[in-house]
Amino acid sequence: MINSFDIMETIKMIEDEHLDIRTITMGISLLDCISDDINAVSDKIYEKITRKAENLVKTGEQIEAELGIPIIHKRISVTPISMIGAATDATSYVPLAQALNRAAETCGVNFVGGFSALVQKGFAKGDEILIRSIPEALATTDLVCSSVNVASTKAGINLDAVRMMGEVIRETAELTADQQCIGAGKLVVFANAVEDNPFMAGAFHGVGEADCVLNIGVSGPGVVHSAIRRAGDCSINEVADIIKKTAFKITRMGQLVGSIASERLGVPFGIVDLSLAPTPAVGDSVARILEEVGLECCGTHGTTAILAMLNDAVKKGGVMASASVGGLSGAFIPVSEDEGMIHAVQEGALHLDKLEAMTAVCSVGLDMIAIPGDTPAETISAIIADEAAIGVVNCKTTAVRVIPAIGHKVGDELEFGGLLGSAPVMDVHPFSSAKFIHRGGRIPAPMHSLKN
Repeated sequence: MINSFDIMETIKMIEDEHLDIRTITMGISLLDCISDDINAVSDKIYEKITRKAENLVKTGEQIEAELGIPIIHKRISVTPISMIGAATDATSYVPLAQALNRAAETCGVNFVGGFSALVQKGFAKGDEILIRSIPEALATTDLVCSSVNVASTKAGINLDAVRMMGEVIRETAELTADQQCIGAGKLVVFANAVEDNPFMAGAFHGVGEADCVLNIGVSGPGVVHSAIRRAGDCSINEVADIIKKTAFKITRMGQLVGSIASERLGVPFGIVDLSLAPTPAVGDSVARILEEVGLECCGTHGTTAILAMLNDAVKKGGVMASASVGGLSGAFIPVSEDEGMIHAVQEGALHLDKLEAMTAVCSVGLDMIAIPGDTPAETISAIIADEAAIGVVNCKTTAVRVIPAIGHKVGDELEFGGLLGSAPVMDVHPFSSAKFIHRGGRIPAPMHSLKN
């Protein structure tokens, strides 16, 4: 039974603490769109997405109005396009990206993810074509997001793919330099990518998923921050318990919205991803949670320990609330999207190396970080390799979404607006990693990958 206290508490979370459903993401399989003619594939992709997602936005808006719960984004994820394009003789998959963009515009969604490839162990026919298509695809579309999985605990790290992605990220930023290099902000490089992630830019519809499924992404950094602040002085295990209880309540809300949307759309309900995904708004920051626990400024000593506790408590609370918790679920630390992270960078407390250490214990990785525009492609590749190694060795998802700020230097700022916020340009090491990156080949999987 829902009592009046629960109702009033939820209203307070929404009105004062930035609680929201960050996204309803419909995953759509495109395997039945395969053809040997790329124009036919484009037409089939457009037709299937617009048919399946025709009522997605309308349904989300109806639920938002009825329950009074903000649903910020409505999104679509699709089967990795490298698989869909492989049957054609096309040398570029840009037409498929443009078909995705047209479908997204018709449906009225905010983003469509899945211009993706999975190359952790090597390249299939369509993979390299897709990767080389990414810069033009993201420069000529507004709503398409792209991801490439270059490593996994079972396969190791594909260093050839890592090298290519450093080059692709630079080229993508250069082609969108007149738009604050936003193309690179729609591109993420993964290790251990998950198949049911509702969050962009890394969402894609895994081949093990149903033909169509609905995933929910819930976010509530402000709620967690307020709960800790109200508790005052207490032990760290009491703080962890507060976070678990708060995460439980947030997840239940996501379960409710997902169940209603699934029933109305006639689509199976997939997972609730409880991720503390911040926004640039004051009071909606993961960094400020860490500071409320006891840091003078995010990035100082103790940051990684508190973030580890936060991430674990969020997952435990979510699992207690729903049998369908999935995706990434935990704490995100995107610099441009978190007011507290931006402040920590500006204060000189938070650096790229510290962010890398933090990614060993949080949900994803180096996210929405602007780096100097003259950063060599090999340095970007080396950043990806370091992050992939953390994921591979620790059996967790890690990712890199860095934005070479073409024409900008350390201390400058890129302005994206909306949920993407603004990114202060952060310093990178000046020493070269080129010889390592150009060795190529594959870094073998760790010994503990042999679990069969």
